[in-house]
Amino acid sequence: MTAVEIEYCVPCGFLDRAETIQHALLSNFGQQLDRVALVTGKHGVLRVSVGEETVFDKEEDDYDVDEIVRAVRERV
Repeated sequence: MTAVEIEYCVPCGFLDRAETIQHALLSNFGQQLDRVALVTGKHGVLRVSVGEETVFDKEEDDYDVDEIVRAVRERV
């Protein structure tokens, strides 16, 4: 099974975005995932990783929940 981590910047207030991503992934993949963990970070980070592979990074990608779900789907 697959583990997903969503690292988000606490001071930046990205918790809402991280929770939105988490909810979308759990709604779409449910029991196909071992876990979808929220990991606190700082310095503006908002990053989604599947295993060791980063599938979304706010620094490089536009924030689009549907696109993040598609990227995770390819790895599940």
